[in-house]
Amino acid sequence: MPAAREHQHIEWKESWRDEYLRWICGFANAEGGVLVIGRNDKGVAVGVKDAKKLLEDIPNKVRDVLGIMVDVNLLEEAGKELLEIRVEPYPSPISYKGEYHYRSGSTKQELKGAALSRFLLKKQGLHWDGVPVPYVGAGDLDPRILADFRKLALHSRRLSTETLNEPDPALLDKLHLLEGEYLKRAAVLLFHPDPERFVTGAYIKIGFFENNVDLRFQDEVHGGLLSQVSRTIEILQAKYLKAWISYEGLQRIEAYPVPEPALREAILNAVVHKDYASAVPIQISVYPDKLMIWNPGQLPPEWTVARLLGKHSSLPFNPDVANAFFRAGMIESWGRGIERMLEACRSAGTPAPVLEAEHSGLWVNFAFAAPQVTGSETTPIEETPVKTPVKTPVKTPVKTPEQILATLAASPELTLAELASTIGKSGRAVERAAAKLVREGRLRFVGPRKGGHWEVLK
Repeated sequence: MPAAREHQHIEWKESWRDEYLRWICGFANAEGGVLVIGRNDKGVAVGVKDAKKLLEDIPNKVRDVLGIMVDVNLLEEAGKELLEIRVEPYPSPISYKGEYHYRSGSTKQELKGAALSRFLLKKQGLHWDGVPVPYVGAGDLDPRILADFRKLALHSRRLSTETLNEPDPALLDKLHLLEGEYLKRAAVLLFHPDPERFVTGAYIKIGFFENNVDLRFQDEVHGGLLSQVSRTIEILQAKYLKAWISYEGLQRIEAYPVPEPALREAILNAVVHKDYASAVPIQISVYPDKLMIWNPGQLPPEWTVARLLGKHSSLPFNPDVANAFFRAGMIESWGRGIERMLEACRSAGTPAPVLEAEHSGLWVNFAFAAPQVTGSETTPIEETPVKTPVKTPVKTPVKTPEQILATLAASPELTLAELASTIGKSGRAVERAAAKLVREGRLRFVGPRKGGHWEVLK
């Protein structure tokens, strides 16, 4: 009868090999676990030779190589002898001949690079953003950024007026951004005029792509983290995202394909939870039909996207950075960022973002809905001008306006995306042509955002 399957705390091996000390090391560095010798991959007991000798040899090898103690028990199942090695989790890091291994799910991983740094810091009760930076003091920080933070914190009322009126060193101490006489990495990221001198890749990269190959133009947002969010949104809305204009009576209403509250939450989430040890910038890729945000961060151990989308506690990747954003009133501290992002999209009637977690980071993907407008009167459609630092390539003209008008006259319920598919042109090209026809008074959209129709005017 096969045993229950392998998982985070169980591993099976048919026979003993000294290399399995790496698995014991992985259990000790994670949550502990049990290594069973004498059971095959299907969970069937096959027995182990020299069980009684191994009962003595294994504990000695574990002690000599790993420097820890384990319990080794002799079991019998279906007339077969098995060995059960019970490993407790250790508060200090355990190495196997200079290698650090870690049990994750049903696999063992050797920790290297940034992952190893995070692991060693965690074992010491520290986070990456809490490590002190030598030879950088409060006088090296940007007074304008600190002044802006004071204004935000005063408005949010999450710091007292007395604290905000104190000198910079005292304020930084109240924000837990000092380690003795040194500033923490979080302070440098937040308030230094050039944090990239100390943290490689601490910026945001934005690019517009016609497809996965053709990059048309790009921007970079540098400086302190507190200003990166607002500057990124300004650049996206002014240069990368088209605002669809509608009218309710005499009131002009602008609607972006990604609601600003959702976009703000997504960028805040990326900035606060990024793994800055990766030395890679946050990357925002904008396409004609979607916006994708990639953040080189990691979910907490054993977390999934499903858990992230549900009710969950706040567990910031960079707690000192997150605390400053919270005091400035820019984020909450209840783990509601994803929920607020989804709610903003629901309220605006736009598609909910899709979250994808992978080994290298986290994706937040916003699909653009087919452009629609509101109001019972004529609803002109315009697009925000795009100013690019490179020469805009000449595009092939869309089919004649008369063909667009003829198609909509025959099928007035078509969305612009469906119209583009019908006449075999790109969505962006059709949007520009439709906007021009509306401005010329030859076309208008009648009715509500959903369920309305096009009307061809003579």
